[in-house]
Amino acid sequence: MATPVTTVPDRPATTAPGAPGAVPRLRAGRRRHTPGGPRRSVLLTLLTGLILLYSLLPLVWLVISATKSQSGLAHSFGLWFDGHFALWDNIGQTFTYHDGVFVRWLLNTLLYVVLGAGGATLLAVLGGYALAKFSFPGKRAVFAVVIGAVAVPGTALAVPTFLMFSNMGLTNTPWAVIIPSLISPFGLYLMWVFASEAIPTELMEAARIDGAGEARTFFTVALPLLAPGIVTVLLFSMVATWNNYFLPLIMIKDPDWYPLTLGLNSWNAQAETAGGQPVFHLVVTGSLITILPLIAAFLLLQKYWQSGLAAGSVKE
Repeated sequence: MATPVTTVPDRPATTAPGAPGAVPRLRAGRRRHTPGGPRRSVLLTLLTGLILLYSLLPLVWLVISATKSQSGLAHSFGLWFDGHFALWDNIGQTFTYHDGVFVRWLLNTLLYVVLGAGGATLLAVLGGYALAKFSFPGKRAVFAVVIGAVAVPGTALAVPTFLMFSNMGLTNTPWAVIIPSLISPFGLYLMWVFASEAIPTELMEAARIDGAGEARTFFTVALPLLAPGIVTVLLFSMVATWNNYFLPLIMIKDPDWYPLTLGLNSWNAQAETAGGQPVFHLVVTGSLITILPLIAAFLLLQKYWQSGLAAGSVKE
């Protein structure tokens, strides 16, 4: 008896996807869904908007309020202009009130910034460069001290600093504000990190082989590379000194040596004294004038401090 033969149909040969005559295979598209993606995006957008509003609202109020008179501040909505535009009159009164004492306070602030912030930047650059590029005994201990100093708030050192300067007879003098401003642990740490990343050790060794001394190597090789970090530290020190209020408050009693922060606060306190004349419109206008130099400095030097803050964030 013959056995039936089962014929299996031939399977088509597998053709490479790129070969001629290949039959394209359709794939079901897969879409990756991130859990909570759209919801998270909306939440981050709202959070960013709240932070932006929190940052800009006081500035908007300051600009609008500087255009109002004393009566306009009291009888108009805070976030809208008054019927009388008094900005130029307020600026003129700010510079002439009390025999132009605002100009004296402005010059005092510039003095504290030039000597205090400039000196702090110089010391931070020299110290950060030395810590980054030289090896010496006790380097780890210095690092621990710098990190510890960054963590200590300035208010915790206010009373010891006052007692020390009082014993030396330096209170109620500009030096009581300038000398403490020369110490910037954060600036030293920032320059330390920046110098470690920005200055190749091979470049310094090549300069030494060519016969350059340490001073010449620093000024001709290292200093140009440190420019973004220097500007960043200078801006941070300048803002800290310009806005310094607590240190002059405990160190200076003579109004002739007041910085802008302390002087404007004394104008603000006039309304609380017996027979005092409220000059809130001058306080607001003076505050607007006070922040303009800082805004201009950040806008003019933004390409330097932005690259300085990004130093070391990307590894090659």
